[in-house]
Amino acid sequence: MCKHLHRFSSFRGAVVVSLPFDLDELIGAWSGLRSSMRKAVPNEFSRDEWAYLINFLSPEQLKRPYYEAFGAPADADGKVSGLARPRGTVAVWLPNNVSLLGPLTLILLTLTGNRLLLKGGSRSDDLTGAFLNFCRAHLTDGTLQELLERQVQYEIFQRGDERQAAMVEEADVRVVFGSEEAAAVIHSSGNPVKSIGFSFVDRQSQVWIEPEAASDEVLRNLIQVFAIYGQAGCTSPRRVVILEGTERQARQLRDRVLALWPEVLRLKPSMHIASANTLALQWAEASGWDAAAAANRAAVIGIGPISLEPIDSPLFLPISSSSLKNAIEHLPANIQTLGHAFVAPSDVRWLEIAASTKIKRLVPLARMHHFGPLWDGEHFWRQCFEEVEVDL
Repeated sequence: MCKHLHRFSSFRGAVVVSLPFDLDELIGAWSGLRSSMRKAVPNEFSRDEWAYLINFLSPEQLKRPYYEAFGAPADADGKVSGLARPRGTVAVWLPNNVSLLGPLTLILLTLTGNRLLLKGGSRSDDLTGAFLNFCRAHLTDGTLQELLERQVQYEIFQRGDERQAAMVEEADVRVVFGSEEAAAVIHSSGNPVKSIGFSFVDRQSQVWIEPEAASDEVLRNLIQVFAIYGQAGCTSPRRVVILEGTERQARQLRDRVLALWPEVLRLKPSMHIASANTLALQWAEASGWDAAAAANRAAVIGIGPISLEPIDSPLFLPISSSSLKNAIEHLPANIQTLGHAFVAPSDVRWLEIAASTKIKRLVPLARMHHFGPLWDGEHFWRQCFEEVEVDL
């Protein structure tokens, strides 16, 4: 039952959003959890992941999806042109490779007032389950506690389990993170007329840097963005391109990254990661890359032409110099995020590139992993509501 009406300003008039809770109270409850989060980091999370989650729960971040979808908060007076209401049930299949996506998606979707069915990745760290356990142990707000218990169902099961068919059948909105094969199976079953489907499947990303913009801060951000997921994340850089640069400039940048690495990441990698990177170093050199290992063999960074295929190793970062024209021509067909470090980001040519290529996101490289209500070009969060045309 939707008991709370919230007004937002649109160009046509006010849009009223109907919710089963008071939005300000729910946002206050989520953001209030941060005081407990600052005192302890669950074992399942890295400190960087936990810090990102704390920032994600700020009131400003939680209000942003509403402002982007419906406009600024509006007074009770004035013409009403539409009413948005939760569609009912949102089913989400989470990925195996980026486990932090689970808690982030959970938080975002609780704000829609829909019932949530979430399937965790069966081959990933269960950060969603760990976060829910933390919430149960530390939440003091009854509204959010009740919402998580009543409206959120989270399970992990293998493909083919009968629970998958139940999720598909119950969903009014289906959100699939994973392989194209998995998305096709889920969206082709059940009643496609009843539900809206979103597929966030195999994607890869790149970083483009102009040599004059390659400050130490930019390179520290590059290290942090790459190291958290390596090649596994769809938002992780699979290649760094030095625009209009030379091979010498690429090598200089590589050497600066190697020098900064132990300053940015002080912890030594586990023995099996260091061992895997020793093999990756030999493999990269045999494949034509001018490769070098980061401190403690925490990663392998290679220099090579943009036409040279990267080796398939989780912590291998290829760096290539290229003309802008050649960089565009070598963008992969499944390109998602283009993380940038440009001298003049406001230059209209970057917008022209965004308009003429298949990239889904063009963001500063420090924001490559930032997740939000717009993803892969789809306003999936907004589509968790249906809108009633109103003239009042």
